[in-house]
Amino acid sequence: MEKGVLEPIKVSENALTVLRNRYLRKDDRGEVVETPEELFWRVAKAIADVEKNYGATGEEIEELAHRFYTMMTNFQFLPNSPTLMNAGTPIGQLSACFVLPVEDSIEGIFEAVKNAAKVHQTGGGTGFSFSRLRPRGDLVKTTGGVASGPVSFMKVFNGATEAIKQGGRRRGANMGILRVDHPDILEFITCKDDVREITNFNISVAVTDAFMEAVEEDTEYDLINPRTGQTTGRLRAREVFDKLCYQAWKNGEPGVIFIDKMNEATPVHHPEFQIEATNPCGEQPLLPYEVCNLGSIHVAKFYPGTPWYLEKKRPARWKEVRNRFDWNEYGKIVRLCTHFLDNVIDANLYPIQEIERMAKNTRKIGLGIMGFADLLYLMGIPYSSEDALQACEELMKVLYEQAREASRKLGEQKGSFPWIEYSIFKGTPMRNACVNTIAPTGTISMIADASSGIEPHFSIVWMKHVMEGTKLYYANPYFLQASKELGFYTEALFRKISEAPSIKGLKEIPDYIRAIFETTFDIPTEQHVRIQAAGQKYVDSSVSKTINLPNSATMEDIGKAYHLAYRLHCKGVTVYRDGSRPQQVLNVGTKETEFEGTKKVLKPRPRPQITSGKTIKMDTELGHLYITINEDEKGIFEVFANIGKTGSALASLTEAVGRLISLAFRSGLRPDDVIEQLKGIRSIMSKRQEDGSITHSIPDAIAKAIEKYLGLNGDSNALLFQLEEPEIKSSNRSGETKGKKADPDLCPDCGGILVMSEGCAKCYSCGYSNCG
Repeated sequence: MEKGVLEPIKVSENALTVLRNRYLRKDDRGEVVETPEELFWRVAKAIADVEKNYGATGEEIEELAHRFYTMMTNFQFLPNSPTLMNAGTPIGQLSACFVLPVEDSIEGIFEAVKNAAKVHQTGGGTGFSFSRLRPRGDLVKTTGGVASGPVSFMKVFNGATEAIKQGGRRRGANMGILRVDHPDILEFITCKDDVREITNFNISVAVTDAFMEAVEEDTEYDLINPRTGQTTGRLRAREVFDKLCYQAWKNGEPGVIFIDKMNEATPVHHPEFQIEATNPCGEQPLLPYEVCNLGSIHVAKFYPGTPWYLEKKRPARWKEVRNRFDWNEYGKIVRLCTHFLDNVIDANLYPIQEIERMAKNTRKIGLGIMGFADLLYLMGIPYSSEDALQACEELMKVLYEQAREASRKLGEQKGSFPWIEYSIFKGTPMRNACVNTIAPTGTISMIADASSGIEPHFSIVWMKHVMEGTKLYYANPYFLQASKELGFYTEALFRKISEAPSIKGLKEIPDYIRAIFETTFDIPTEQHVRIQAAGQKYVDSSVSKTINLPNSATMEDIGKAYHLAYRLHCKGVTVYRDGSRPQQVLNVGTKETEFEGTKKVLKPRPRPQITSGKTIKMDTELGHLYITINEDEKGIFEVFANIGKTGSALASLTEAVGRLISLAFRSGLRPDDVIEQLKGIRSIMSKRQEDGSITHSIPDAIAKAIEKYLGLNGDSNALLFQLEEPEIKSSNRSGETKGKKADPDLCPDCGGILVMSEGCAKCYSCGYSNCG
C-alpha cells in the first residue's frame, strides 16, 4: 500500500449498518461524515502517533499506522468500541472497562456516582463492589439514624446511569457485586427478582473459598459487618447456594465470581489493594480505579484453504487440522495487537486522574479472540467435542505466549509497568501486568462478520428486523455454502431449520454436517463450562461467556455448573436458562413465515370465510364495551371491540386496539402474551362488573374478556410461574418449567431480537448491546 493512500475495504451490509449507526462520525445534523476507511485510518493514526513519545521518526510512525490499519481493515483484529469511536476525536476516551471503589460514606458513595457518570459519558462500563457499605439497619453515627444498605444505593447508581447515554452512541453498563458474607446478601440475591428494577446493572455474588467449602460440607458460615469486622450472624451455606441457583434459574441473575481465585491468580499483589469487582461482563477483575483496554483477534481469518466439510465426509480431529491453521501469521498479529493495545494506554484521555494513575501503574491490556465457532465450522470440529477443548486451549496458549513475549520486548524498549515490583514479573522486563482476556465482542464481531468470542453460534438461521416491520431471515454462510455445494439445499429444508433450535433431527442433512454445525442448545451444559475453563487456562484476566441452558434445565443443573466451574478454576460463571425471563432473550424462527431464497418474511395467516366466536359485554367508565372474539382452526384469530357512537374518537381508538390485537393473534402471538400486555392498564376510574370483578380501563376490560373466553377465570398468572421460591430453610429444590414460554426481548434501538451471549444481551440487527 502506498503511503498516504487508503486501500478500499470490503464491508458487509450488516457491518456497514452497525458502523453507520454506532461508529462513523456524524455532523451536527446527525449525517454521517466519515467512511469506514477513514474511521480505521483515524484510529490507526491516533494509536501510532504515541510513538512520538518514544523517539520514533515520522516515517516510522506512518509505517506503523499502516500496519495497524491493514490488520483492522482485514478484520484480523478490532479494538473495543470506545477506541473505534473516540480515537482521534476530542473525546479521546478509549477504554471499555473500569472498576470504581464505593466507600462507606455519603461522600464516598456519591463520589463514585459522579465518577461513573464521567466514565459512561465517554463510552466506558463500570464495575462496583458494594461490599464495603454497612448493612441495612446498621448504625449511622453522624445522623443517629440507620443505614439503608447496599441495595438501596445500587438504585441510586442505576438512576444516574439511566440519565446518561454514553457518548451519544453507547448506553451505560454496570456490574454490581456483593460478597457472599455480607449481612445483606439475601436481599442482594433477589434484588433483580423484578427484572424491571436495577435494569442498568448486571449483578454477581462474590463467592469465597470458605463459602464453597461450607456448601460442600453442608455447614454454616459467618456474615461479617464490613463497618466493624464483627460477625453478625450465620447462614447455612447450602441454603444460600440454593437461593443463588434458584434466582439464576428464574431469570439469569445473579452471576457468580470466585473472588479468592481472582485475587490468587492476579499477576499484581499490591499490599494496599485487592480485587473486589470486575467490569460489567466479568472478564476483567480490576483493582479500584483500574482500567483495561480490550481488543479481539478473528481467529477464523487464519484458516486458509477449503473448509473441511467440503473435503471430508466426517468431522475432523484437532490433530488432523491444527497444522492447517496459520500459526506464524497468528503470532505476528498477536504481537502487533499487543503493541497496539499498549499504545492505547498512552493515547487515552482518561475521565479522572485516579484512573489515569492506576492505568499507567499496571498498564493492563486485554487481547482476546472472536470467531472461534466459525473456526470450528471451517475445521469440521464439533463444538461439543474434546477436540474443541484442545483447539480453544491451544489458541489461547499461543496468544498468551506471543503477547507476553511482545510485552517483554516493549518492556525492554520503553520500560516496565511501574508496579512490577509487586508482581510475579519482578526482576524481568515486562510492559503490561496483564495481556489477555476473552471479552464480549458484541458489536465488533458484527463488524468483522465473526461469531462472538468463544461462544457457539446461536442458530443456523436468524432474524433481522428492517423497515416497516419486515422481518428477514438469514442463513449462516458456512452452512449455506455446505448445503449448496453438497447438494442438499432446498427452501423447504431452510423453512424447517427456521422453526427449530437445532438441525440435529433433520434427516435431510448429512450426518456429518449435523455433527459439525452445532448451535447453542446442542451443547451440553458441562461442555459450555469446560470450554470456558479451557480458555481460562492461559488467560491472566478472565473469560466472558454465557452458560446457556435449555428451558427444561433444573436448579440442580445450575448448581452442577457452578461446582464444575469452581473445580476447573474458572473465575466466574454466568448462566441463562432459555425462556427464564418475562421477556425471552433468545429466539429461533417462527412457523408463520414465507420463504424468499435464504430470507423469510413474517406473514399473518389469512382470514377464513367462516369463523366462530362469542361477544362479551364489559362495563367501563366510558360505557358498555362489546368484545367479539372469533376463532379459526388454530385458535383465537381476531378481536372486535366496540364502544360509543360510530365515528367518534373513542370508537375509532377502541376499534384500532381490536385490529392490532387481531393482527397479533393472526401473526402467531399467544393469547396470554396479549393479556399480559393489556391487563392492569388503569384509567381515571374503575368499574365493577356483574360478576363482582373490576375493570380499570378499556384495554384492561379487553384482556379480561379474552380471559373469560378462554375460561381462565381471571388467573392468567397461573400460566406464568408455578414453582415456589425456596426459603432459607430448604436446600433441595429443583425447577421445572410450566405454562407459557416467554416472548423475545426486543432491542430498544431497532426492535430486533436480543440474544444472550458472553454475559450480554445483544442485537444482531443494529449492534446494540446492554453491556455497552
